[in-house]
Amino acid sequence: MVGPAWVGDMVMAQSLFISLQTMRQAIEIDVLAPAWSLPLLVRMPQVKQAIPVPIQHGQLGLRQRYKIGRQIKKNNYRQAIVLPRSYKAALIPFFAGIPQRTGYRGEMRYGVINDLRELDKSMLTQTVQRYVALGLSDKVVSAPHIYYPRLVVNKDNQRALLERLKLSTSKPIICIMPGAEYGPAKQWPIDKYRKLAEILVDRGFQIWVIGSEKEKAVGQKIQMQAMHDIVNLCGQTSLVDAVDLLALAETAVCNDSGLMHVACATGRRVTAIYGSSSPDYTPPLSDQAQIIYHRLECSPCFERRCPLQHTKCLQDIDVKEVLECITLQ
Repeated sequence: MVGPAWVGDMVMAQSLFISLQTMRQAIEIDVLAPAWSLPLLVRMPQVKQAIPVPIQHGQLGLRQRYKIGRQIKKNNYRQAIVLPRSYKAALIPFFAGIPQRTGYRGEMRYGVINDLRELDKSMLTQTVQRYVALGLSDKVVSAPHIYYPRLVVNKDNQRALLERLKLSTSKPIICIMPGAEYGPAKQWPIDKYRKLAEILVDRGFQIWVIGSEKEKAVGQKIQMQAMHDIVNLCGQTSLVDAVDLLALAETAVCNDSGLMHVACATGRRVTAIYGSSSPDYTPPLSDQAQIIYHRLECSPCFERRCPLQHTKCLQDIDVKEVLECITLQ
């Protein structure tokens, strides 16, 4: 398996892993993946081994890909499913001489992909459907059944995090994830997140703001006028730490982001806010999720920044609407 390069996509790929094990119970799944994703893949029981690809996103790294391909040739894989649609993503299985190399047509991959599938976007409207369909041996005539991702929670690490970060579970927890790696057109305004956090604290909740080092300043703004029940954890936790902390929450509030998919895969209730993207394409994979999306004429645009410079798709979402969504869950 050649895994995707983004957090949310890697979580969605677990739906394919589950589907493969359901259909072919004796199957063993190894995943070629970016180094950052290896701890996340450990939380997926369907994955036997995660093999790091130490090549930066966007780089060709031809010599490194050839070397990795020759190294894994000894594993005698029968099939490689290549989830990314780029030419370079298919090179390692090609160099490894894997007899069946499955993937969608893209970037003229004739030869490196020899089990070439046509992507019917009108039938497979969601990213996760497209992943799962690659695991089917027969011609796909309808959207496949989707098994929701479910990440394993490490209780020992959970306890260690509570101690290291001096966190308490005496009050119910709501996690806020204000970031979105793709860009600001997917991020609900920070002042609205701050107002939401303040109201929830007044109602007896404590707030954990979760994100990467990049969101540290954002977390500080949400924590402004410092209530001790708003804790900024941005930059203090790894991706798998977030898995274990989210598992302690009553609910999570987030943009359409990688952490949205992580939260869903912990079984938590999730309120997901969409702006420039669409839940029709990358929905939260959970029965516990509520979606807020206004479907303006200009959305989804799938741009990193609002081309009209107003971001009404997010600005028009009121704190009260998000609060009601949390209350109704």
